Amino acid sequence: MSNTSSIGRKVLMALTGFFLMFFLLQHASINFLSVVSPDTFNEVSHFMGINPLVQYALQPILIFSVVFHFVWGILLELKNRSSRDVKYAVNNGAANSTWMSRNMIISGLTVLAFLVAHFYDFWIHEITVKYIQNDMTGIMNGEFLYYQGEQTFRYYEELVAKFQDPIRVVLYVLSFVMLALHLLHGFQSSFQSVGFNHSKYTPIIKKAGMAFGILVPALFAFIAIFHFVAH
Repeated sequence: MSNTSSIGRKVLMALTGFFLMFFLLQHASINFLSVVSPDTFNEVSHFMGINPLVQYALQPILIFSVVFHFVWGILLELKNRSSRDVKYAVNNGAANSTWMSRNMIISGLTVLAFLVAHFYDFWIHEITVKYIQNDMTGIMNGEFLYYQGEQTFRYYEELVAKFQDPIRVVLYVLSFVMLALHLLHGFQSSFQSVGFNHSKYTPIIKKAGMAFGILVPALFAFIAIFHFVAH
């Protein structure tokens, strides 16, 4: 592999990472609506579920980004490990790098496993209802649900139902911890991969990465725990 192609793949890794971080922020924001306003959550979820731009443009990009980012990230990490002249056992890795940077493959595999489970829980169900059952109405079993006396869509009801299983909630929370560890290194690493290094702005990027890497996974975990406890 040439140095140029290696750099190109790292840049593409960074770009897919940026897209996935944008998706995480957007996804967390929409899910948080289920805590503050179930009706708004239902309406936004239905809009996203039938919007052609989301379904036929952004969704394929998301799937490509997930597959490429994690598969190529694992391959790069394995290649880096095999090509090191001095192993961490000799050159104390803990003194030169963080646990997150040395174990991106572990956190990445954990997050990937979570994404597979999450797709099974929600995405495959949505695809089945909308494109196999050909039901784009957003209602449940042919009938509207009711929330506080008003007709509403099925999304809130389905979300709450998923988080009544304590095992699922625990696994989700643990996955978000690993996601946080992945983001704490990946956020800053993405900026470095695209050549954004500056003595003035790099410290700001580090702080932003710390905030993003902690707050976004914590918000996801809070949503899961909230629905488990509140219902």
